[in-house]
Amino acid sequence: MTRRWLQASGAEFWLPLPLVAIAFWFSSSFLAAQELNRPQPTENKLKADTQLEIIVSVNILLINAVVNRSQGITHVKVETAEPVLKRLELELPLTDIDQIEATLAEELGIDRREVRQWVRYQILD
Repeated sequence: MTRRWLQASGAEFWLPLPLVAIAFWFSSSFLAAQELNRPQPTENKLKADTQLEIIVSVNILLINAVVNRSQGITHVKVETAEPVLKRLELELPLTDIDQIEATLAEELGIDRREVRQWVRYQILD
């Protein structure tokens, strides 16, 4: 009678299903743990202490440099005509005009004469 009731209600199929699900869960978690604990050889390792050097060619409109001699730094804003890079901001630990121009020429990849043409200085004491 009980067996007939189990077959008629479909419980004969549904009763062992949670046991199969639990067994599947334990076995998959065991396999995942084994795979994640296995050492993975990497050929290319990331270096977090290096800086990325980007060379950008842009049309410069204006260079504003605010030289703060009391703090010993210069804040530089470079405005460009490019839609992707409209403004570039730099902070230089320099207050000498010649050093600032040389550093800007090196950073922007342009000639010092071009830097002198576009730069406007504001000197704070």
